[in-house]
Amino acid sequence: MSIQKPLDTGTGYILWLACVMGFCGIHRFYAGKWMTGLLWVLTGGLCGIGQLIDLFLMDGLIADGNRRRGQ
Repeated sequence: MSIQKPLDTGTGYILWLACVMGFCGIHRFYAGKWMTGLLWVLTGGLCGIGQLIDLFLMDGLIADGNRRRGQ
């Protein structure tokens, strides 16, 4: 049995910044939101609007990811 570390909000923000290099949605994969992560990748973060909204929703995304992982 391996013990997983909780997801970190700071890491989420760093991954959010990957959009500057054209990798939108990587933070959603990190938070365990695979379907919306794929949508963000294919649409450029919903043309940047979804990416901008996620800047303000990051705490909730990471908290939800930790909750789903049982942490």
